Amino acid sequence: MNEEYDVIVLGTGLTECILSGIMSVNGKKVLHMDRNPYYGGESASITPLEDLYKRFKIPGSPPASMGRGRDWNVDLIPKFLMANGQLVKMLLYTEVTRYMDFKVTEGSFVYKGGRIYKVPSTEAEALASSLMGLFEKRRFRKFLVYVANFDEKDPRTFEGVDPKKTTMRDVYKKFDLGQDVIDFTGHALALYRTDDYLDQPCCETINRIKLYSESLARYGKSPYLYPLYGLGELPQGFARLSAIYGGTYMLNKPIEEIIVQNGKVIGVKSEGEIARCKQLICDPSYVKDRVQKVGQVIRVICILSHPIKNTNDANSCQIIIPQNQVNRKSDIYVCMISSAHNVAAQGKYIAIASTTVETKEPEKEIRPALELLEPIEQKFVSISDLFVPKDLGTESQIFISRAYDATTHFETTCDDIKDIYKRMTGSEFDFEEMKRKKNDIYGED
Repeated sequence: MNEEYDVIVLGTGLTECILSGIMSVNGKKVLHMDRNPYYGGESASITPLEDLYKRFKIPGSPPASMGRGRDWNVDLIPKFLMANGQLVKMLLYTEVTRYMDFKVTEGSFVYKGGRIYKVPSTEAEALASSLMGLFEKRRFRKFLVYVANFDEKDPRTFEGVDPKKTTMRDVYKKFDLGQDVIDFTGHALALYRTDDYLDQPCCETINRIKLYSESLARYGKSPYLYPLYGLGELPQGFARLSAIYGGTYMLNKPIEEIIVQNGKVIGVKSEGEIARCKQLICDPSYVKDRVQKVGQVIRVICILSHPIKNTNDANSCQIIIPQNQVNRKSDIYVCMISSAHNVAAQGKYIAIASTTVETKEPEKEIRPALELLEPIEQKFVSISDLFVPKDLGTESQIFISRAYDATTHFETTCDDIKDIYKRMTGSEFDFEEMKRKKNDIYGED
């Protein structure tokens, strides 16, 4: 370990593993360590079920009705992958898809007036949806056609809208869309957590809705994918990638000190040895003095013996409860998966509800989601702090990832990865670059 590395990475969360994979592909000498004996850090999948009970300090062992403990892989942080999103691109470009299999999530639903409805995202679904009245459907259909044809490089598709200036609120007005439609468009299609986006230029929102529609078009049932055996497979896939390119991995390594000289990181001390480095990537738990708390997320893992009501008995789905529907500032999310994804015993379902904490009583805030899941066999409640780095790391060369937010997709995580990459290398993250590097090493296929 007493060696010089280009980059040392601490923690094996998804952000850290993807960055160590990319840095290794880029020819950097990488050392990757984690104080835990398992991969995944905050975003691990826990198996067997007994370990989940221990982790949440639930007395006794799981009842026999839960089946075999080793049939369970329970994600601590639930997220789905957008079929056309950035993480899938990273998986395809780096060929990490070789190591894992995915299934399409069966449906995406939105909450309105105490009930859940399937999210309409194609013209045919919009016309059949009971979420809207007849005239509203026609207006929404027109809006979807506009979004599908919209191309920010072609002013002929703008129809009087300036993508860099016109706010999304004004675009909704242009199509005369009502509040309920605005709610599910902004939160279930564009996947915003709050309503701040309404007064921003519309280009980003239109592109987000396009991403949703294009992701949906790939597989038909919903725009979301989920890996068999749980999300813990993702960091491990990128860890393998890093190892193929010469990266060194060490689990169960206590980190004694991050050594900084003249304000700049020069190495990491573990078990009396020092590994030297030029740059360091880590999650917030390794550098508590360099991060600040900006909020909290509550997540409730629920084990069920039945699919969720009104979802056509889907074996996996997402439900979004827009903040307006429950008088909140941020949305509540539910991710549900089951034995179909090899993450639970036969006939069992795992539903995880999450939201950004807004009051002193987070469990009360998340109740609207839990009511949709009744009866619940066992609950595991966690409240995590949301940490962000205090500085960009340009001086210290210590680059800290952001804590995982309440959203049920990986787009925000990918934005963080691209942002750290840019700060470390000085250049924009380019998917094509990852592809070319591989050919350089192996020659053309």
